Amino acid sequence: MHCPFCVAEDTKVIDSRLVANGDQVRRRRECLSCSERFTTYEVAELLMPKLIKNNGSREPFDEAKLRSGILRALEKRPVGEEQIEAAITQIKHSLRSTGERELKSRVVGEMVMNALRELDDVAYVRFASVYRSFQDLSEFQEEIERLRAAPAKAAEQTAEN
Repeated sequence: MHCPFCVAEDTKVIDSRLVANGDQVRRRRECLSCSERFTTYEVAELLMPKLIKNNGSREPFDEAKLRSGILRALEKRPVGEEQIEAAITQIKHSLRSTGERELKSRVVGEMVMNALRELDDVAYVRFASVYRSFQDLSEFQEEIERLRAAPAKAAEQTAEN
């Protein structure tokens, strides 16, 4: 690690601590040349799969785009930041755990819809209407009916077990 003060190459680690729920390591360092101290943060670099769009083009996964879509759907809805961050983290974890280098963008869209269905029904219908390109009210109605039927199915399965 280069010293940010004198650009010397020799530094030593004085202290290391886990931060950000164990996702980062904070290291306190000291330059062996000028004795200045500075802090660095280390995070694991995990590769996300590339996304294959409907038109066949490929683009890197963009967390900002994912976050933007989720926030747009949840605009003015009573869902906390922690729940949103947990959903984004879960989606990213699911994408990495596929082990694939490339995935169809539809996979991400379905994961977002599943996460929104758990967070807020209105946000789910908002996202679904754009994602599935609803053309008229009947498509909205069909999706709402599917949503209403889903809790009934879950209750039936719980009663059977």
